[in-house]
Amino acid sequence: MSERSAKTIPVFDGHNDTLLHMANLGKEDGDWSFFRRNETGHIDLVRAKEGGLAGGFFAIFAPHARGEGDKLGRSALERTHEGYQVPMAPAIPLEKARDYTLEVMELLEELESRGRKRLFVARDFEELSRGIDDGKLAVVLHFEGAAAIDEDLKYLEEYYQRGLRSVGIVWSRPNIFGHGVPFRFPSSPDTGPGLSEAGKRLVRACNEMGILVDLAHLNEAGFWDVASLSDRPLVVSHACCHAICPSARNLTDRQLDAIGESGGLVGINFFVGDVRADGHFICETPLVELVRHIDYVASRIGIDHVAFGSDFDGARVPDDLGDASGLPRLVDALRDHGYDEEAIGKVAFDNWMRVIEQTW
Repeated sequence: MSERSAKTIPVFDGHNDTLLHMANLGKEDGDWSFFRRNETGHIDLVRAKEGGLAGGFFAIFAPHARGEGDKLGRSALERTHEGYQVPMAPAIPLEKARDYTLEVMELLEELESRGRKRLFVARDFEELSRGIDDGKLAVVLHFEGAAAIDEDLKYLEEYYQRGLRSVGIVWSRPNIFGHGVPFRFPSSPDTGPGLSEAGKRLVRACNEMGILVDLAHLNEAGFWDVASLSDRPLVVSHACCHAICPSARNLTDRQLDAIGESGGLVGINFFVGDVRADGHFICETPLVELVRHIDYVASRIGIDHVAFGSDFDGARVPDDLGDASGLPRLVDALRDHGYDEEAIGKVAFDNWMRVIEQTW
């Protein structure tokens, strides 16, 4: 084993729901604290450091009801002859989404203030690089779904000034900008109409401001609308390959090709239901199944266009991974599969850095 491979490989992650997990738990300084090792959830500062997690996109997701931690709505999951489906969630009212989003932004600002020497919210690429080099955990503020943004985009500048640097147009529900895909297996992602005129304005505004546009959860028509509008690399923060697992949430070969041609990136989702070929929510899923999706993207569009997009704190992940502290086991699985240190470095860290720099 080389000197580099013996060290913990730094990881930058495309998506987590840790802020939702914290908001559901209540005040951060209660029984659960981000600054100590916990037994619940997937990410805290201690487990992040153990796993080499240098930073990632921390999502704000506005639920329909407080304490709604199970975003997939497994209580509403309907088994079909071939797989499953979850009834599409309705749109959430703007002011309800905005009120919740502002509360979670305040939680993040308090977290940054308390942990200034240990974590930070990155607002430009130089700050991001410098903070990671200093050993701090880098937080990129992301909206999972633009439900808290108004049609006239007047709130967008306010959020930007408070640190927002990444916007997912939709979650798996409609909003005024576009339509998300349902949670359905098997299914094509071609499930409805494309972006609204407001959605097209949102994409252009994000391009102008240097806000990353995330196409995760967006239906196929909306994906192609963004591809025709955006002048930045196409990015899907957390998804897998439809050719392996035909979930509506996963990307077709045509979509992968467009991402590669744009210089973009796919963060491979760790959610077992989108990893496994059978679509089952079984956590006894070996890490080689995740490696299969990384292999597929790398072989089709190149090693520069695939990374990690864990969905920690928002999904069931393989038991062999467990939580953020288990990231070295995924790195080892890549190494055992024949990836050299340069390729692993790209998948784990460098590819996200490149796309962020090109976007911001």
